[in-house]
Amino acid sequence: MRTAIRFSGIATLALAALAGPRLAAADQPLFDVSVLAGACANCHGTDGRSPGSIPTIAGRPEAILKQQLLAFKSDTPPAGTTVMGRLAKGYSDEQISALANHFSQISKSPAPQEVAKQ
Repeated sequence: MRTAIRFSGIATLALAALAGPRLAAADQPLFDVSVLAGACANCHGTDGRSPGSIPTIAGRPEAILKQQLLAFKSDTPPAGTTVMGRLAKGYSDEQISALANHFSQISKSPAPQEVAKQ
């Protein structure tokens, strides 16, 4: 009986130790937005600055980006939507908010030192 109680106590402490850091990080997202944003570069260019006909998303207002992503995710995406409807459905609303914030913080134009590297 004592062995069972001792094991139970040890198991409880081990679970508390594992849960402790997780509880402390509860306010943090469980994803890295820069990793999610990397997928956007395939079409929208590095840092959301499109080199071609696909729209640049860098520097656009956060509210507009979020609204557009949620519209793509909806059951009735905007007319003419191509792949974005399928892609947006793969993101949670929290991830969509984070992506909208991320791209709204990036300048539409690269900094002069970035242009010099190209």
